[in-house]
Amino acid sequence: MRRFFLSLAMAALAGTASAQTYPDKQITLIVPFAAGGTSDIIARIAADEMSQILGQRMVIENIGGAGGSIALTRAAAATPDGYTLVIGNAGTNAATYSIHKDLKFTTDSFRPIGMIAKTLPVIAVKTGFPAKDVKSFIEYAKANPGKVTLGHAGIGSSNFLICKLFVQAAKVNVELVGYRGAGPALNDAIGGHVDGVCDAATSVASSINGGKINGLVMAGRKRAELLPQVPTAAEAGLPGFTNEGWNALFAPAGTPDAVIAKLNETLRKAVASEKVTKRLSELASFPASGEEFDPTYVKGFVEAEVKKYRELLTE
Repeated sequence: MRRFFLSLAMAALAGTASAQTYPDKQITLIVPFAAGGTSDIIARIAADEMSQILGQRMVIENIGGAGGSIALTRAAAATPDGYTLVIGNAGTNAATYSIHKDLKFTTDSFRPIGMIAKTLPVIAVKTGFPAKDVKSFIEYAKANPGKVTLGHAGIGSSNFLICKLFVQAAKVNVELVGYRGAGPALNDAIGGHVDGVCDAATSVASSINGGKINGLVMAGRKRAELLPQVPTAAEAGLPGFTNEGWNALFAPAGTPDAVIAKLNETLRKAVASEKVTKRLSELASFPASGEEFDPTYVKGFVEAEVKKYRELLTE
């Protein structure tokens, strides 16, 4: 019995020592999609600044497929020591439970570290598409049921949810085409292989402003400074499309409180830095603030998102 309690005490001391010296090696930040999409861009911005603060590299690992569930499975099974983290969004950490069966993880498989940023959903179409605004898009789609194609980052991704919200609000029948990430979907829209994409302004703003694709509508409540030419959902006569995206940082369940606290403190400093704030603003994203950094807030927020998308996806 004495040996048993001694082993418990030694394990506790080892855990404390580990938390005090954390991090003493590089950290892997899993992105559940191919490079180039919104989650990837935001992850790289946050990781770069957090690396500077922590004094250790944060290395991005892109794991695409199944709307992010392959990456989340890998993250959930990782050793809970703070050296494997994952960036999540409405698709990977909320809607996936209503889309994919037999997942090897649940909401309890992760500990929230904090919110990173909020994003603005956008619908954009290829430059040669007949419709140039939402009204004409809806008219064209209704005249050609099932023929219009919109690309997204895979079933269960936040971009898939953007597509679903838009299609339901517009009451049109279009084909949704899934990719392994937002980057490949955007490239195919620019190349004319699909008619358009459902994405966040973070990913598509430069392509819209560069004339490579045409922005139809933004789901935000007000126009983005970076995309002043793209009307809001309400302005376009589609108020049901009003919505907001998000990205948050998570660790595997069982990660020590001290490590979560260290990462949370680092995330707050990183997102509040002038460099990150400026970069997110340039990408039409909004840095997290106030209670959005609180892990307890994020946990409740995710639970509400799970319920929200369960209702959306069963309509």
